[in-house]
Order: sequence, then structure tokens, then C-alpha cells
Amino acid sequence: MFKTIGFKATQISCIALIGAAAYGPPALAQGSTSGAPIDEIVITATKRDATVAEIPMSVSILGGDAMERQRILSFQDMVPLVPGLSLAGAEAGLNRITLRGLNTSGVASTVGVYLGEVPFGSSTGLANGAILSGDFDTFDMTRVEVLRGPQGTLYGASSLGGVIKYVPNRPSMDATEVKLRASVETVDKGDTGYDVSAAVNIPVSEKFALRASAFRRYDDGYIDSIGNNPIILPSTVPYESYTRVADNINEVESYGGRVQALFQFNNSVSLNVMALAQDITNAESSSIDADPVTLEPLYGTYASSSYHPSTDDLEYRLYSATLDWDFEAASFLSVTSYSTLLQDIHTDIEALLAPTLTFYLPLLGLSTGEPYGAMLLQNTGTDKLTQEFRLVSQDSDTFEWMAGLYYTDEDSYIDPQRYTAVDVGTENVVDFPVVLGQAGILSNYKELALFGNATWHISPRFELSFGARASKNDQDATQFLDGVLLGLAAPDITYGESSESPFTWSIAPRFEVNDSTSIYGRIATGFRPGGPNIIPPAAPANTPTKYDSDSLTSYEVGVKTGSDRLTLDVAVFFQDWEDIQLLTTFGEGSEAVSINANGGTAESTGVEFTASFTPVDGLSLFLNGAYTDASLTEDAPSANGLDGDPLPYVPEWSFGAGGDYEWSLSGDSSVYVGGTLGYTGVRPSGLGNRDAMNNIIELPAHTLVDLRAGIATGRWAFEVYGRNLTNERGGNSLDSDSLLPNGAYTIGLIRPRTFGVTASVGF
Repeated sequence: MFKTIGFKATQISCIALIGAAAYGPPALAQGSTSGAPIDEIVITATKRDATVAEIPMSVSILGGDAMERQRILSFQDMVPLVPGLSLAGAEAGLNRITLRGLNTSGVASTVGVYLGEVPFGSSTGLANGAILSGDFDTFDMTRVEVLRGPQGTLYGASSLGGVIKYVPNRPSMDATEVKLRASVETVDKGDTGYDVSAAVNIPVSEKFALRASAFRRYDDGYIDSIGNNPIILPSTVPYESYTRVADNINEVESYGGRVQALFQFNNSVSLNVMALAQDITNAESSSIDADPVTLEPLYGTYASSSYHPSTDDLEYRLYSATLDWDFEAASFLSVTSYSTLLQDIHTDIEALLAPTLTFYLPLLGLSTGEPYGAMLLQNTGTDKLTQEFRLVSQDSDTFEWMAGLYYTDEDSYIDPQRYTAVDVGTENVVDFPVVLGQAGILSNYKELALFGNATWHISPRFELSFGARASKNDQDATQFLDGVLLGLAAPDITYGESSESPFTWSIAPRFEVNDSTSIYGRIATGFRPGGPNIIPPAAPANTPTKYDSDSLTSYEVGVKTGSDRLTLDVAVFFQDWEDIQLLTTFGEGSEAVSINANGGTAESTGVEFTASFTPVDGLSLFLNGAYTDASLTEDAPSANGLDGDPLPYVPEWSFGAGGDYEWSLSGDSSVYVGGTLGYTGVRPSGLGNRDAMNNIIELPAHTLVDLRAGIATGRWAFEVYGRNLTNERGGNSLDSDSLLPNGAYTIGLIRPRTFGVTASVGF
């Protein structure tokens, strides 16, 4: 059950479900097979059931049915629908997620990602957690909840920008249900892709139910490898043997499934057990060679100077058990989970290392007289065990509280990172009697935290929420270095450790102006854990052996209002970011070393809004947007950052707009049409990407236009859709130090124009 205090929760809940998320038709926004209308939907992102109206912070909700209709399959697809969300990356599953501008291109995440009640991914800066964020498939999800602003009180480490929470559909004892979906699509400059999905719910008995879902998706590539201008071309080697010419190299394949078992022992006690497996395979990055002045594609097409296939495979595994015991005074929740994340990388580093291999290996007596190609091989992963206990009071008109205990034990590794020589024109590794170069890091992170939250209903229209979290984390790490290219005659092993006790808090008053409007304020803090630095032998003497946690203090004021036809949610915020964690270079030349360090301060100021309008039955419209001014307020010279520099990949302006119109035909048939427009403004690239005037290079703005139309009749539904209909060439990443021929920059692209058709059936 959930509670309202003199407030029309059914109206304001539409703000998140239609205005922020932008979809329709409203009667089926939840996306579960139960068919519950949106005025009964509650969310759990605050770790107790509440409507969006009752939550004194900025929240967006993407409903399951709406995500299916709009083909919201990944983080990239969510960008036009969530104000303040931005993305940087060029491969599926490898994206840096940013909310409210909090990004410095460091190695630890600023946004927490959850599947149900389970945190996923590394909490530290030692396992590339900033880009390994858990890009879960959205099929058979009830909704995705997005909380903006620091969530350090409830969610702890690495949630200072916010939290993205996937909520799967739960097993149901009500009825057997089956759903099948299949799509076929074609992409500009590429060929055909497909997507097949299935879900089944089986009520085994009145107290036990099973639910399972599975999917497989193939996205064809649209970038060609032209093998342009070899890095080294000795006269004895034919040009054709050194180049790689291939079409549509950036294809992506992903597949997986999820199984849940729900045991309802009695009216008060239930146990939900879940297992998930998902794999994502990138055959190549979605990056092209771009002109360093105009940023236009070089060579007249979407082309990459690729010399070897650069594959990137991701593997997610997650297992959890959630025990829910509701007794008279309060409810008790226990969440136990174990998850693994594995990344297997084969990266083309021809431009970086081939000259060294070809010209300097003979000096070491290791050359066979033939030129060599170069590849980087790396495994990165995190094994994570978590346990959370929560005790939550029953709903009350006077005082509600929650208390919790959280523990995590994470083993992470980059083991090993190997620099290898390969035969020209192949990927056959060349064996040498010595190690060329390899590096690895093994790390462990343990955290124990106590947290609590409470809401005091001072009067029927005024309440005060407050919370705090005290945590203790201990870390240790071991680094292994070896290889002649690193100047080492023997392996070097270095050890480091650190310990911290961060404290976060929040306070949020909320006042109901009338039955349809409320205003709120919120002050909250968040952090990312610090950790040890592993210092190689040749590092400069002033290289820090550890780095501290950074911290954020956020100030937010908002208003939520709604009627039967119109809803509006507006938030204004200011965020003060201190001791920012940056990937920093100490020393020069052969003594240069890149480590994590704390580098000054930044501020982020902005406005976010969502609005929905239902002028007539069947027609739902939405508009959302964000203005974000995020920049450094101190120099960070070791990371090439200057006071006033904008934070990376954060657009100053972004908007989303669209709607759906649905009408009935004869019998049980209906037709709908809809569209979405998403605008992403000019975005600064990374702090190290600077032009001749020392200004940060910017990615141009782009606008995406998607259209869809469908018919539903009986158990069947059919849809045709077009995405990025204007074929915008939007950029998601930029590298100005790629060492490619013709001084080319590398720019990661969004997907070009795509057309498709979908058929689905339910029983």
C-alpha cells in the first residue's frame, strides 16, 4: 500500500510516466502483463513504495510497454526521453553515463545502475567502472526508474549523479501468459538486422510462480574498413598484404535471458529468486576517421583506418534472492546477490605500437626481418557479492522511517593487459622468447554501511524528509608489470591499500500548495570512493600513492503540478563538486605514468522540465528538456583541464518531444501513430581534445526524428518504424590523439537511418 496526504497522486504520477518518459497510450503505461492503469503505479527507487508526487526529487519513469513501442533497447535510446541524461561512447555496453553534467572522463562511475534491488558493476576506479555500466536489455521490464541528483544516502558509492534502476516484471500467480516478438530492420550503409524476444509466466500453484524471458538481437554494421595508408610499408611487403578492407565492420550481437521464481509462503512472506545472463559482442567500434578541422568523414564515407579486427565482448551474470517479510509493526527486506562482469578486448593498436615493433625489435635481437602488426589483448572484470537488510515502517500520517545495513565484497581485475606482435595481414600472435609487455591489476573492495531515512508529516500539507549514511571501505590492489617494451628485465610487483569512512546526508522539505500542486527543496550529498594507486618503479617521486573520495553537494528546488489533461514537473539545481577524481599524468617521457588523482572543483547548474498534455482521449503529447551549465572551477593541469572548461560530453541544451495517437477500429482492433524528436546540443569533448587555440573541440548538435505506426487486433500486433529519419550524423565520442593517417580524429557515431517492422503475439 502507499499513502497520500490530501494529494491527487493519480494526476501527478502521470508526470513521470508520460511527461518525463514520453509515451502513450497512458492506459497501458506500466508495461506489466497485469494491465494495471498508471494511476495505480508506484515506484520503488526511494526504497519504499511511493508515487512520483510524494518523492521530493526529480524522477523519470520509462514504462515497459512504451519502451517496447518506441524500441528503447539501450542507454542510447533513453537519451531523448530523460532530461539531463547524456552519453559518451562508441560501442554497445561501453558507455559513460552522465546525469546533470557530472563527467570528467575518469575511470569510476558517477551514476549507479541497478537491476531490481541489486547494484551492478564496480564501485571503484580500478576496473573501468565508468564505462562498464550494465546496459541491460529492456524486454519484459515493468519500467526503468531514473533518479537525478546525488543518491548517497540510499545508494552509497558512485551514485553522486543519480541512479538508473531497471525493474523486471515479477512472476504472477494469476494466469499463464506467453509473449513473442520479432523484428526485422535495415540500416543505411548497412544490411539487415533482427530482434527476437519471448517471455512466459507460469503460475505453478497458488503460492509459486515462474517467469522467464529471452532475447537475441543482431544489428548490422554501417562502417567500412578501408585499410587506408599503412603505418609502415617496407618495400618488400605488398600493400595489399598490410591493409584490411571489409564492409560493415561494426556489427553488434547481443543475447541473453532472465529467470525468476516467486515463492509466496503466506500473505506476509515472499521470496523472489532471479538469475540473469546477457552477452554483448561488438565486432568493432562504431567510430570513423574524421577530418581534424571540419570533423567531416574522411574518404567520402563512413570509414575507419582499421588494420586488425577490434572485438569487445561483454558478459553479464547476476543472481539474487529477495526475501520480503511484512509484519504488523514494519516490513523486513533482505537482498542477497552475486554478480560478475567480464570484458574481453582485442584492440588494434597498429598506429600506436607498430613503428616501435618494426624498428626497435631488431635492436633487441628479436626481429625475424618481417614487419609486425600490433594488438592489445585485455580481460577486465568484477565479481561482486552484496547483502542488504532493510527495516521499513508501515505507512503513517505522522512519521515514517527506514533503517538499513549494506555490505559488499568486490574482486576486480585487469588481468592481463598484453601488448602483442601479430603477423602482417593476420591476427596470428608472434611468439618471442621474452615478454614484450604486459600489465595487470588485482584489487579488492569491501564496504560496510549503515543508512537510514525518515519522513516527518508535520501537518497534512507539509512534511520533512531526511536521511544519512555512514560507511567504511577498505581496498587493496596488486599491480604486475613485465616486458622489454616497458624497460623491465624482470617482473615488477607492487602493492597498495587505502581505507576511508565517507558520510552522506540529505534533507528535503515538501509542501502541498493544493490538491494538485506541490513544491519541494532538497539538499543532498554523494561521493565516489577513493583508492590506492599502484606506482611503477620509474614513476616520478611526487606520484601520489592513493587518491581520496570526491564529494558532491546538491541543492534542488522543484514544483510538481497536474490536472486531468496537463502535467508539469520543473526542477532547478546547483551542484558543487569537490576533489574531483581525474585520470592524471605525472612525469614526462619514459617516466610518465597515468594514475587516479584528485583535481580541483567543478560546478553544475541547470533547469529540467517535463510536461505532458492529453487534449483529447487517445492523444498524448510530451515535451521535456534540460539546460545544464557544468564546468571546472579550478585548473586541473595534470589532466589538461583549465578553470572554466566545460565538463566533457554534456550539452548545454537538450530537448525531447513527441506523442502518440490511438483510435479504435471495429471489434477489438485499434491503430496508432506516433513520433519522437530528440535534440542534443553542441557538446564539448574530453579535456585533452584541444584545437590550435587551446579550446576544447566540440561535437556538433544533432536532432533525431523517429516515427512509428501500428495496428493491434486480437492477440496480434504489427508495427512499422523509422529511426533517425533525417539520417543525422551525430557524434558520441571524439579522440584527437588517434595517431591515424592524415592526422585523422576518431569520432564515435550514433546509428544512421533505420527502417523496420515488428510483429508480436500474446496468449
